[in-house]
Amino acid sequence: MRIVLLGAPGAGKGTQCKNIVAQYSLLHLSSGDILRQERAADTELGQKAQSYMDSGGLVPDEIIIEMMTKAITNAPAAGFLLDGFPRTVNQAVELEKSLADNEMTIDFVLNLHVDDDIVAKRITGRRSCPKCGAVYHIEHLKPKAEGICDNDDIELVQRPDDTPDVVANRLKTYHQQTEPLVDYYRKNGTVYDFDADRTPVEVRDSIFEKMNALVKA
Repeated sequence: MRIVLLGAPGAGKGTQCKNIVAQYSLLHLSSGDILRQERAADTELGQKAQSYMDSGGLVPDEIIIEMMTKAITNAPAAGFLLDGFPRTVNQAVELEKSLADNEMTIDFVLNLHVDDDIVAKRITGRRSCPKCGAVYHIEHLKPKAEGICDNDDIELVQRPDDTPDVVANRLKTYHQQTEPLVDYYRKNGTVYDFDADRTPVEVRDSIFEKMNALVKA
């Protein structure tokens, strides 16, 4: 089972990744995690990526693709779930070529859909503890005492990348670069859409129901 998970920032991809890989015994391949691993191991790919990051530039597609291809070829027979990759149509095209070389294809593309205004409320409402890292929300997951961490009794903070301006830019980038992937994969009939404006459990159950049906088909 080879899966790509798509969705805007704040759609709940992280939560559903954990659910899916646990349910189907898949390898979770996060582009961010793999990039950090390559850098920590000081591999040739990691060194190349680091040189771009140190200069403030984006890591080129060819380096990201090579990293992910390496991880995919080492994945177990049960399969994998791609998280954060591909991010652009170009990356998807190159991924498809790489998979074909290894006689593989993407089986399912799971698309978590949620409106931008809901995403903005979800992200900008998050607050975290600077000490233990616990995450709260001003509407949906309030601490016992307003603005204070339940665990450490210290003031919660808003992360710099959770501010309205940053969230707006992240959504703009998503719509320009990543959302076209949905149409790219839809041509192959592998896209399955899920309403992510529900509780995480409801989204999880709808994903499991669809995937179980597809596996049995």
